Amino acid sequence: MWATAVAGLFLNWQSAVATGLAAGAVGFAAWRKAWWTRTCAIALLISGPVAAAWVGSNVLRAETHPLRLAANEGRGTTLTVELDTRPKGIRADGFGGQRAGVGHVIIKASTDDGARLVLLAPADKWRDLLPGQRVTAKGTLAPPRGGDLASALLRVRGPPIDPRPPPPWQTWADDHRDGLRQASAVLDDEEAGLLPALVVGDTEQMVPRIVDEFRAAGLAHLLAVSGANLAIVCGAVYLLLRKLGPRKAAGAALVALVGFVLLAGPEPSVLRAAVMGAVALLALGLGRERSAVPSLAAAVLVLVVVDPALGGDPGFALSVIATAALVLLAPRWARALKQRGVPNGVAEAVVVPTAASLVTAPVVAGLSGQVSLVSVVANLVAGPVVAPATVLGVLAAVIAPWWPGAAELLVRVAGPAVTWLVQVGRQAATVPGAAVGWPKGWTGAVALTVVVAVTVLLLRLKKTRTLIVAVLVGGFVVLVPLKVVAPDWPPAGWKVLSCDVGQGDALVLATDDADRAVLVDTGPDPGAVDRCLKTLGIKKIPLLVLTHLHADHVGGLDAVLTGRAVGAVAVGPLKEPEWAWREVNVKARAHGVRVIEPKAGERYALPGLELEVLGPRRPPVAEDGNTTVNDYSLVLKAHTRAGRVLLTGDVELAGQAALLGEPDLSAEVLKVPHHGSRYSLPAFLEAVRPRVALVSVGEGNRYGHPSPHVIDVLRSGGALVLRTDKDGDLAVLPGNRIVRRRRDGLGQVVQRSPPDRRRQRGVRVGDVAAELLGHAVAARRAQARFRFLHLRNGRRRRTRTHLPCDGDTRAPAHAGGDAGGGVRPRLGARVRRRSADRSARLARLLLQRVEARKPVAATDCGMARGRGAGRAARGGEPAPVSAHRLG
Repeated sequence: MWATAVAGLFLNWQSAVATGLAAGAVGFAAWRKAWWTRTCAIALLISGPVAAAWVGSNVLRAETHPLRLAANEGRGTTLTVELDTRPKGIRADGFGGQRAGVGHVIIKASTDDGARLVLLAPADKWRDLLPGQRVTAKGTLAPPRGGDLASALLRVRGPPIDPRPPPPWQTWADDHRDGLRQASAVLDDEEAGLLPALVVGDTEQMVPRIVDEFRAAGLAHLLAVSGANLAIVCGAVYLLLRKLGPRKAAGAALVALVGFVLLAGPEPSVLRAAVMGAVALLALGLGRERSAVPSLAAAVLVLVVVDPALGGDPGFALSVIATAALVLLAPRWARALKQRGVPNGVAEAVVVPTAASLVTAPVVAGLSGQVSLVSVVANLVAGPVVAPATVLGVLAAVIAPWWPGAAELLVRVAGPAVTWLVQVGRQAATVPGAAVGWPKGWTGAVALTVVVAVTVLLLRLKKTRTLIVAVLVGGFVVLVPLKVVAPDWPPAGWKVLSCDVGQGDALVLATDDADRAVLVDTGPDPGAVDRCLKTLGIKKIPLLVLTHLHADHVGGLDAVLTGRAVGAVAVGPLKEPEWAWREVNVKARAHGVRVIEPKAGERYALPGLELEVLGPRRPPVAEDGNTTVNDYSLVLKAHTRAGRVLLTGDVELAGQAALLGEPDLSAEVLKVPHHGSRYSLPAFLEAVRPRVALVSVGEGNRYGHPSPHVIDVLRSGGALVLRTDKDGDLAVLPGNRIVRRRRDGLGQVVQRSPPDRRRQRGVRVGDVAAELLGHAVAARRAQARFRFLHLRNGRRRRTRTHLPCDGDTRAPAHAGGDAGGGVRPRLGARVRRRSADRSARLARLLLQRVEARKPVAATDCGMARGRGAGRAARGGEPAPVSAHRLG
C-alpha cells in the first residue's frame, strides 16, 4: 500500500496502478506456488489491486482537475477553501532592510469539490487561522511541487476574506497552545522556544541557532511531535491509573491520546502514532499485549487508505521507519547484548537510539544533506530528561488557560531539563566532524541505504566482521579524533579571515592573543558566524564593528554575544532601519555590552592590530532606501601583521567617491564593497590597488552578486579575487599567503599567492592565454565589452563623445537587488573605429586585457573615471585624529 502511494505521488497515476497490480500478481503467484504462508499471499493479493485502484484514482483526479490546467497557465482566481492544517512558517534570511524571520506561511486547504490546494500567504495576516476554518482567498495559481495530492499552489498576497469561525475543539487546542507559549516566557529565550516545540511541535518561537545545533547533533526529531510524545503521555496516564484495572486504565489513556492529538494538530507523525497507539491500547484492554507489529501495519494501512498523500510525507516516513526499528531490531539487539553480559538497562539505552538513528539515517541524509556522527551519543545523553520535560509541559499546557501561575511553576520545574537538552545539542554540535556532508534527494537516500544495508550484512558474517569494524574505526579516527589532535583549520599564523556566512559579511581580524580578535559584521545567520568563531577559538572580542544595520550584517549579533566576552559594539552614524537599531540596543544591553559610535579619524589599538576609521565623514541624512544606509557604512583600515586591510562595508558610488579624497587608500587586502555589487567606482578600486580581494557572497544569490565587471576590473589591476561562495572560508597570512577551506566534503585547504605585478610587465602569448583561462573571459561577452574599452597600445587615438545623460546614471535593479554585470552604452555614442583586420584587432584586445591598468566602467553616462569628485563630495577638512587603546 505504501509503495503504491509513493509511486503515484512522485511519478504519476499510471505508476501507482502498475505498482499495485504488480504486487497483486506477486501475491497470486505466491499463493499458487506456496512460496510464503497462505495468509501473506492472500493479503498481498488483495491489498495490491485495492491500492492500485484507490491511490491511482486519487492521483488521477488531482492531475486532471480544472485547477491544475489553470495553474499551468498561471491564472488569477478567488476561491473559498477550508483549511486542513495550521499555518506553517517559512523562515527567510534577512538582507538589506528586510529583517530575517517568518515572512510567509504554508497552509494546506481543500475546495468544496474535494480538490486540494497549498496556500502560500503572508504570515502577518494568515498565521492566526486554525484548521477547519472556511476563508475566501484571492491570488495567482501555480503548479504544485509534487509529492502530494495538491492540484495547485495559490500565491495569496492579501488578507483572508470573510473568515468563518473555527470548530470549538480547534479553538480549545489553540488556547492551550497559547497558554503554554505564555507560560514558557518565564524561561530564557532558547529554553522558552524549545519547550513548546518539544511538547506540541510549536516551533514558532524557536531560536534559529538551536535548530541548527539540533540538526548537527541528530536531535532534530525532538522538535517535532512523534510517537515518543504520545507514548510518554499515554504511558504516564496508564501507569497512574493501572490500579483501576487494565481496561479502565487503557480507556483513560485513549482519552488522553485523543486530547493530545487535538492539542498537537494533525501532523503525519502524530496521526501514525495515534492510530498505532489506539490499536495498542485496544489490545491492552482485550488482554493481547504483544501487538506492536500488527498495530504498526494497521496504522500504515488505515492512514494511507484514508489519505494517500501521507505516503509521500517525510515526517510519516521517519515515524514509521523509526517505529519499525524499535519493534523489529531493538529487541533482538538488546537480547544479544544481554547475552554478552551487558546490564539490561544499559543494553536498552544503547540499542534504542542506535537502531532508530541507523534506520532513519538515509531519510535524514536525503532531506538535510548531512549525516550526524554524534546522534547516538547525543540521544543517549538527552534521553533521560525528555520524558519529564514532556509530561511537565503537557500539564502546563492543560492548566495554563485557567491557572497561569501554576502553569508557570510547572514550566520552571521543567526548565533544568530543557536547559540540559540545549547544552547537549550545543556541545554535540561543536564536536569536530559532528556532521558529514552527504548528497541530498533520492540519490543520497538510496546511496546511504545501500551503504547501511551492506555494512549490517557484512557485520553479521564472522569472516568480514573484523575488516568492517577496522574500516569503521579507521573512518572515525580520520573524521573526528584527527581533527581534534591536529586540526587543519584555522591555519597557523592567520591574521585576516573572511567567514563563509552566506549572503552577508563577517570578517575576523586577529590580534597577538590567540583567543582574542576584532569582528567586523556578523552575517545574516547566527549559526554560521557562531561556527566560524568557535572554529577559530575566539572567546574574547574587544571590539565588534557593525558597519551598518542591514540584516545581512547584524543577523548573527545574538550568537556572537552569547558565551563570549565582548568589549563594545561599534555602529555607524545612521541608525536605520529602526527595527535593527532597536534590536542591537536590546541585545547589547541584555549582555551588558556598551554601544559606541566611532568618528572618522579615530584610531583603536590592540596588540598586533590597529584600526583607523576613515568614514563616513558626512553628517547622517535621514533618507529612506537601502542605498543611503549602504553609503553610510563604517569604513575602516586595519593595520595587521599581514598588511593593510580596507574594510568597506556596503559603500556604493557616493560613499566610494567620498573616500577618494583620502591621502592614501591603498591596501594589500580589500573587502570588496557590497558583496561585489556593480555599483563600484573603478577609480576607487584603482586607488586601493589590492593584492587580494575578498568577496563575501552567498551561493546562488538572487542579486547577481558579484558583478562580473567588478571582478574583471579587480583582476585587471593584478588582484587575486577570492569568493566565499566558491572558496569557503578565506584566511590571509603574512607573506601574501592565502588559505581557503571549501565547504564540499570534509573541507580542503589550498594555499595561493597573489599574482606578482612585476611579472606582468613583459606579456607573452602564453601569458595572454593563461589570463583568459584563469579569469574565464567568455566569448559571448568579449565582443560586447571590448568594443568600448580604450586600447592603450594603438598608434592612432580617437576621442569618444557621448550624448548628454539625463536622470540617474544607475541601471534599474530587479528583485530588490543587483543584477550584476555592466550596462550598455547609450545610443548615439561615438566609438573608435575598429580595425578591418580581425586577427590584428583580436590580438590587440587580448593584450589590452592583460596590460591595461586604467580602470574603466561602463555607465549610462559613459566611462566612470577620475578622483576629483571624491574631494568635493567629502567636504570640509579631515576630523582631528584621536586614539583609543582597547584592552
